[in-house]
Amino acid sequence: MATSAVKVYGWAISPFVSRALLALEEAGVDYELVPMSRQAGDHHRPEHLARNPFGKVPVLEDGDLTLFESRAIARHVLRKHKPELLGTGSLEQAAMVDVWLEVEAHQLSPLVIAIALECIFTPFLGRERNQAVVDENVEKLKKVLEVYEARLSKSKYLAGDFFSLADLSHFTITHYFMATEYAALVEALPHVSAWWEGLAARPAAKKVAEFMPVSTAWASKKHE
Repeated sequence: MATSAVKVYGWAISPFVSRALLALEEAGVDYELVPMSRQAGDHHRPEHLARNPFGKVPVLEDGDLTLFESRAIARHVLRKHKPELLGTGSLEQAAMVDVWLEVEAHQLSPLVIAIALECIFTPFLGRERNQAVVDENVEKLKKVLEVYEARLSKSKYLAGDFFSLADLSHFTITHYFMATEYAALVEALPHVSAWWEGLAARPAAKKVAEFMPVSTAWASKKHE
């Protein structure tokens, strides 16, 4: 069996690694996920530091090109294989994709990551949940989601009336957030909720969600 020319290094449970996989799945690109162990410190080994000097995942190898940073990887994959998801129809469309990618990276993701980390991943990190951190970020997130609701009341997708990476980039971390008791923040907003349901229903999103199981221990505690 031929080896794929595209390789992704990392662990798929990471929302950052899975963002890269999502772009590849959405673009229909064959790839090989090279398994690594966070617990074993594989990301700090010399061979990985040669791929990414910051010792992070994911890393993508596309022939002779080596890339790190999940959003840069997603942009590269789509630029090469499905450029319409970058808003190539016009300069205005491309600009709006860029705007909402920045919003996702700087306004929404830090809050959602903080909440999901405390609610789902603290048992794996060997510490107790810090509810003060959760509460602080939930209050901030409510305001950010109001902006999303206003935007999505005017257009079907974030960059306009066309699906793009600006939408896709939200999926992996929001997938974890929606497994917390704070999913109601999204569900209470009709336009955000409809947008999320459409995003999660995409075949590529369903495929990548299989790589990101939510802790069964969390699921059992969720309703206590």
